[in-house]
Amino acid sequence: MADEATTEQAKGTAGFLLEMGMLKRAKRSGWWIAGVKDPETIAEHSFRTGIIGSVLAMMEGADPASVALLCLFHDTQETRVSDIPHIGRRYLDAASNETVTADQLADAHPAVRTGVQRVVDEYENGDSLEVICAHDADKLECLVQAVEYREQGCSNVQGWIDSSLSKLKTASAQALAEAALNMTSVEWQQTYLR
Repeated sequence: MADEATTEQAKGTAGFLLEMGMLKRAKRSGWWIAGVKDPETIAEHSFRTGIIGSVLAMMEGADPASVALLCLFHDTQETRVSDIPHIGRRYLDAASNETVTADQLADAHPAVRTGVQRVVDEYENGDSLEVICAHDADKLECLVQAVEYREQGCSNVQGWIDSSLSKLKTASAQALAEAALNMTSVEWQQTYLR
């Protein structure tokens, strides 16, 4: 039978996992400003950010697994502080992502607590190629999502496209953004429909 400390650490870690399930339900609220009625969830954004980050890492010669891990945890704090649109941040003094992560993991297994905090600290403060790719992936995912919303008839997304494009640092992210801006969101299937 597990001792009390092990049981409490398991409970704290399981609590963190259950909390992460909220990301599957929480919407990316900034899109409401653009008129998107049913925006993607934070989890949906994080999933594609991880895929994009892995691809960028492969293209840039970085470690794809490290970049995917950075992307996976980059918005986990939004279970506590929500997805605050940039305009809202002007009026709020939110806790840092590192502080939120420490609170989320306070009762978790020590290895989990240390490991996740290391990932979040690296994403927030690092300057490695992996961190640059992860940040580019976040911006590129936003740009791609804006392109998809524009195709669905939401015409107020150009600001998100322009802002995301201006923040991309790697040549690979810039090339992928330009390609995405010059094709439809279903053009990928044309290869198989010929």
